[in-house]
Amino acid sequence: MGKYFGTDGFRGEAGVTLTSEHAYKIGRFLGWYYAKGGHRVRAVIGKDTRRSSYMFEYSIVAGLTASGADAYMLHVTTTPSVSFATANDDFDFGVMISASHNPFSDNGIKLVNHRGEKMDDATIEKIELYLDGKLEALGVSTPDLPFATGENLGEIVDYAAGRNRYIGYLISLSRFSFKPYRVGLDCANGSAWMIAKSVFEALGAKVSLINASPDGFNINRGAGSTHIGALCRHVQENNLDLGFAFDGDADRCIAVDEKGNVVNGDHILYILATRMKENGKLANNTVVTTIMSNMGLYRALTAAGIDYAQTTVGDRYVWENMAETGNCLGGEQSGHIIMSKYATTGDGILTAIKIMEAVIASKLPLSKLAEPVKMLPQVLKNVRVADKAAVRNNAAVQAAVKEASERLSGTGRVLLRESGTEPLIRVMAEADTEAICEKIVDGILAVIRKEGLALD
Repeated sequence: MGKYFGTDGFRGEAGVTLTSEHAYKIGRFLGWYYAKGGHRVRAVIGKDTRRSSYMFEYSIVAGLTASGADAYMLHVTTTPSVSFATANDDFDFGVMISASHNPFSDNGIKLVNHRGEKMDDATIEKIELYLDGKLEALGVSTPDLPFATGENLGEIVDYAAGRNRYIGYLISLSRFSFKPYRVGLDCANGSAWMIAKSVFEALGAKVSLINASPDGFNINRGAGSTHIGALCRHVQENNLDLGFAFDGDADRCIAVDEKGNVVNGDHILYILATRMKENGKLANNTVVTTIMSNMGLYRALTAAGIDYAQTTVGDRYVWENMAETGNCLGGEQSGHIIMSKYATTGDGILTAIKIMEAVIASKLPLSKLAEPVKMLPQVLKNVRVADKAAVRNNAAVQAAVKEASERLSGTGRVLLRESGTEPLIRVMAEADTEAICEKIVDGILAVIRKEGLALD
């Protein structure tokens, strides 16, 4: 991770740690950098529904066009739609303005390359040099990057057609009609608020929509994949067949079965993996997971004769494994699911479509498809810190984690990791009972606080 960019882009509190000046400079740099050799740069830009997303959109576009790049604006759309448009419509790179599942007061800038994949670290490092004013390190001898003039100025293009093409692509992916299924959709008052409904209705589902009235401030507020209780209640109260909840930029999906139970990313990986194995389409007979996946998933995969790989936390690492090995299915418990045949990034709406296919093809309710995954109790708590590395390297903290791991002795596990997007340390325990998990996590948090490393 760099000074500004973490595992999922540049994220921070809007107007505080992430400002319109940052956004303008990112646009300025990218427009200049990709134009080397006289190339006419084309960039595509999307945003979520936060109030600040409009400010950052205009700032980035101003920077791009000032450097001579053409900016194609998708307006409010999903992160996966930006990746899709970038890869399929001959753009040099794509920009998504979103802080994903974070509250409205935060925002972020996500960058993807011409293949729709997260931008490489080498380019990100150069952006950070420019943000810090280190032009000499970039081989620039002038006080700033040159401005485009005259006919070389960039053009701003309304590109709503690109979003519509993405919607058409999603609709084309289902082999089945969704009639007569009653489907609940929780759009988190975010990017999916129009797209998800359009896709599911076009496929024939009877859609029951919640949290689809964004006002700039209510994105993710008690809604979406990180606040799944709202959809659980909605499915039960309205006697729906199943439901899907997305996060703010719709690259995640968490499902709810007909009984109102949560079907998380681990369940989804199992459901999709077993279906793909049955159809002979699970490359290398392997699913790519992260270290945060539950032991219940691994036990279920093993029982089904399916192998698994583990990466560090972050969908970018899942994708890197898939790209290197040819594995075609991977994801996170949080609902980032990547199917390389269809996309280069997690796509919540795509994931929901493929779950619907599994339900329809099997003629079984979602609860039955998820049943083999017996989740071990898991407790995850966060602590806000000033220095994440100091916590990780603290001898007392390390000893506490080691002692807890030895106590579980193969019946569970303990993880301490740094958040890639926030100043947080996450402590997770997995064991036979929730009480054991709580005791272990609270014990480690107590050590972090005793060592004076916590801010709360």
